[in-house]
Amino acid sequence: MKQIKLNIKTKNENYPIIIGYDLTKNLLPILKKNSITFNQCLLVIDKKVPSKIINKITKSLKSKKLFKYYFDANEKNKNLKKANEMLNILLKRNFSRQDCLIAVGGGITGDVSGFAASLFKRGLQFINLPTTLLSQVDSSVGGKTGVNTKEGKNLIGSFYQPKLVITDTEFLHSLPVREIVCGYAEILKHSLIKNKNFFNFLNKNTQEILNLKSNYIEKAIHQSCKIKKDVVEKDENEKGLRKILNFGHTFAHAYEASLGYSKKLNHGEAVILGMKSALKFSLKNQILSIKEFQSIISHMNKLKIPLEVKNYFSIKDLNKILLFMVKDKKNYSKKINLILLKRIGHTVSKNHYKKEKIKNFLRQELTN
Repeated sequence: MKQIKLNIKTKNENYPIIIGYDLTKNLLPILKKNSITFNQCLLVIDKKVPSKIINKITKSLKSKKLFKYYFDANEKNKNLKKANEMLNILLKRNFSRQDCLIAVGGGITGDVSGFAASLFKRGLQFINLPTTLLSQVDSSVGGKTGVNTKEGKNLIGSFYQPKLVITDTEFLHSLPVREIVCGYAEILKHSLIKNKNFFNFLNKNTQEILNLKSNYIEKAIHQSCKIKKDVVEKDENEKGLRKILNFGHTFAHAYEASLGYSKKLNHGEAVILGMKSALKFSLKNQILSIKEFQSIISHMNKLKIPLEVKNYFSIKDLNKILLFMVKDKKNYSKKINLILLKRIGHTVSKNHYKKEKIKNFLRQELTN
């Protein structure tokens, strides 16, 4: 099957994203073609990845010295302790900066692995094989790495670009529907913030994409990555424009943290819920029209997940949610910064709101 190649060019790194089906069996030739050489390699593998695909990877890399670290990927394990365990393997096996770490897993695996890679001898070669739709369209693009703390999500981390991203859509066929919807949340987000034509494509072909029909899913991944690429290339370190990628995430991260990163609400579901909150806040503050609001909500309803905050929280959770929003890393003052939507394809990012205004909004969400 034909491969799609998308090149990311930042100040710190130029690297390709290669999209296609069954790419892992040719991993070593792909690495050589992209001038990536090494002697030793640490594979950080999400335990949920099917063994038959891991076997393809190890068979392709049989000429290299391989070490494997199996990672139980969940938000609670996205921490400094796990990053340190990876670093200890690299140290004990005397890895050099020219050796590499390959992450085989979803966004959590990629974030922690990339963070460890950025710290080891101030950076060794990092290659990402994202295995979930969410990681393929979001976390594998742009070089954000990090871990969670009890104070909040991704508060310790670095910007560290990979040498290569290999997006093999074969991985997706092993995922439950809930995980596909999780990734679709970020695809939808990218369309909302930057490209109305892409939103219209998603609206027309939602089921084909969710059912992983080859041409549709690969086009959705490619277009989503292209939107993020265009933003990241202009603002690698999130000083300005890149903040628009956080549309819905200030609410979403607070919702996740308030539930203790439980399975009740996964990241993609939190993002959909967070986007809906940001859309309602945009509507109530006369930034977004009712017509556009209804069009987006109608699309979200196709995903058939509970879209009301009060499905997950009660009024007693209000202060906890607000506390996590205040701690969000995008805030530079006592006010809370929100990315809001003006219309499909256009955001408004200079929105700093007093805590009380958002508290009143959330109170209405939890009681009405």
